[in-house]
Amino acid sequence: MSDKIRLGFALCGSFCTFKKVLAEMEELSKTYDIIPIMSPGAASIDSRFGKAEDFIRRIKEISGREPITTIAGAEPIGPKALLDILLIEPCTGNTLGKLANGITDTSVTMAAKAHLRNQRPLVIAVSTNDALGASAQNIGKLMNSKNVFFVPMGQDNPIEKPASMVAHFDKTAEAIEAAIIRKQLQPILL
Repeated sequence: MSDKIRLGFALCGSFCTFKKVLAEMEELSKTYDIIPIMSPGAASIDSRFGKAEDFIRRIKEISGREPITTIAGAEPIGPKALLDILLIEPCTGNTLGKLANGITDTSVTMAAKAHLRNQRPLVIAVSTNDALGASAQNIGKLMNSKNVFFVPMGQDNPIEKPASMVAHFDKTAEAIEAAIIRKQLQPILL
């Protein structure tokens, strides 16, 4: 059993960010005991950014564990208090909407619900083309929720995708450290 803080690391299907996100997971594994969680899409969809089986293989190499990919697999996170902190990176607009509105229909949303029942910190790293559009209200709602924190974010392509925002993944470790002591890393918008 590790003495490291147990970090749930949940990935949603923003495939264009996976290269950066997995590099961040690898870096965090030096400090934290990583428990990987993948949304159904993240665990099964092959995209132009890579094959699902390759991402799963890499996650297993980094964490030493099979990722949790089902609601049933994620449910014990709450009653067994399996995590000290949960990170959703990348967090899609779809998952933001579900979290903001109490919808628990994926492994990631179940992990968040189960984890938050223990009043432990949840850190969200946004990656969505509609953060300044339809997802803005969900981000605002979550920013006003107890024990929910954000990795600082900014527009990734304001000319071609003016509503799109992506977390500054290089700020993930700092955001986690702040969330552990129940602080929001500032500034949120970079």
